[in-house]
Amino acid sequence: MLNLPSHILSDAPQPDQGIKRRILVVDDSKLQRKILSSSLMRWGYDVIEADCGDSALRICAEHRPDIVVSDWIMPGMTGLEFCKEFRELTLDSYGYFILLTSKSEKNDVAEGLDAGADDFLTKPVNGNELRARITAGERILKMQRELKQKNEMIGDTLKELQRLYDSLDNDLMEAKKLQQSLVPEQHRQIGDSDLSLLLRSSGHVGGDLVGYFEAGEGHLGLYALDVSGHGVSSALMTARLAGYLSGSAQDQNIALEKCENGAYRSRPLGAAIETLNELVLDEMETEHYFTLMLADVDLETGLVKMAQAGHPHPLIQRKNGTIEQTGSGGFPVGLMSGAAFGEFEMQLNPGDRLVILSDGVTECPNQQGELLGETGLEDMMRNLADASGSDLLESLIWKLCEFAGTADFPDDISGVLFEYQPQTNER
Repeated sequence: MLNLPSHILSDAPQPDQGIKRRILVVDDSKLQRKILSSSLMRWGYDVIEADCGDSALRICAEHRPDIVVSDWIMPGMTGLEFCKEFRELTLDSYGYFILLTSKSEKNDVAEGLDAGADDFLTKPVNGNELRARITAGERILKMQRELKQKNEMIGDTLKELQRLYDSLDNDLMEAKKLQQSLVPEQHRQIGDSDLSLLLRSSGHVGGDLVGYFEAGEGHLGLYALDVSGHGVSSALMTARLAGYLSGSAQDQNIALEKCENGAYRSRPLGAAIETLNELVLDEMETEHYFTLMLADVDLETGLVKMAQAGHPHPLIQRKNGTIEQTGSGGFPVGLMSGAAFGEFEMQLNPGDRLVILSDGVTECPNQQGELLGETGLEDMMRNLADASGSDLLESLIWKLCEFAGTADFPDDISGVLFEYQPQTNER
């Protein structure tokens, strides 16, 4: 028999404000169901009754209960079996399950918990205890509902973030295509010589750029630059710098000067970088700076004039396989006004090749954190002595992947490969 003093009715637990909980009472005793149901309805709950487990399951499938109060011992399907079946139902929210039992052994409690019961009430049911169990169930359901709402909010947020990410990813893919278009030809024959270019960003877009331009009759201009940082802002700066070293708009190329006959020729390289340095500081509101290698190649004599602004030293691999690295070092562009940039010369002989690479190569780490360095680069070039053109640059990337243990490099990689053969003056 239920023991429900009248004074507890006014103190009975109330459902969350604005929410009327549905409680399913399952008991083969009509009297017990009536006593339980009457009390729960007085407390403000929507109560449904079932006289057996099978009937209760049918009700659960049609009318999802928030809380189930079920007797353990019933003919046919027991309360324990009903609990197991109840947990197998696909419901859109959690149902709190209370078993009514005269069992008190620990093994019985453990069996009930294994079946999916949340709580127990010992018969005969005490009113204060019933109130406490229902209140506990209310708290659990409230937390579950709040958690579900938060999960839904998180799910909606993740969907929106995914949509934004997909949109950004598409934009970056287009930006990558545009950046690659700044290097329209990765291989070109220049007279009897061969020129190959490499541009590989560590992300969608990067801050490296390589290129060439005609620098007057019998002369070829080469450049390689590396903007500090990575990503969109660095890529935007390379796009603007490409205009200052344009091969198609010679009047805008700061490395060229106009002759009296209207043709263009290479101007002093150090002075060209000094001009670019002041342009960056005066006209570009940016914290980025960049390294630069600027070269003028005499296609007839093989004499290469170069100016270096913090870029890695150029490498010459002679026809016999020997390797030379030299340079003046220099100060990066865009750091300090009034910086001076000197020139130096290198002599190419027939069959020699000039290689200009970004620091993404020499500063590439292996899995132990050791950098490749200039010595490691020389070893790779010796191993690739028989390769040429774009195949050499691609093979260099493969060698770098083997050294790093990954194809995901931490920095952009770019390069210029010029394989020299004297240009004849047949006209």
